[in-house]
Amino acid sequence: MKTIGLCSDHAGFELKEYVRGWLEAKGWPYKDYGTYSTESCDYPDFAHQLAQAVEAGECYPGIAICGSGNGINMTLNKHQGIRAALCWTAEIAHLARQHNDANVLVMPGRFIGTEEADMIMTEFFNTSFEGGRHQRRIDKIPVQG
Repeated sequence: MKTIGLCSDHAGFELKEYVRGWLEAKGWPYKDYGTYSTESCDYPDFAHQLAQAVEAGECYPGIAICGSGNGINMTLNKHQGIRAALCWTAEIAHLARQHNDANVLVMPGRFIGTEEADMIMTEFFNTSFEGGRHQRRIDKIPVQG
C-alpha cells in the first residue's frame, strides 16, 4: 500500500487526528501535511501540499478535512491531477471511487462524527474504479490548455 496523504485546517483537525489513529490501527502508512493544531489557519496552505504530493505520486490516495469540506475540496480540485470528492455518506464515497476514480477523499469535519467517518473511509478504501464508460468521462475532466 502506498503512503496515504492527510491534511486539514483547524476545523478539521480533530477528525484528522481520529483518521490518523484509524490508519495507525490498520498499520497503513501515512504522511500528515498539517495543520497540527486547532489554531485558526488557511486550508489552501495544506490542500496545495497534499495535492502536489498526490500528483507527484508521493502518496495515494489523500484524505482532506475542513469544516464543511467545501473550501478544501475546491482548492484540491484546482490541481489538474486531482479528483477530490466531498463525501458525507458511505454511499457517496462508494460512487466517488467506483464512477469518478476519486484520488482524494474529502470529509466535512463539522458535519460528521467518527462512526460516519469510519463507514466513509471503509467504503472509499474498499471500492475499486469501475472503468469503462466512466474512464471516458474522467479523461474529459482536465482543462485543455
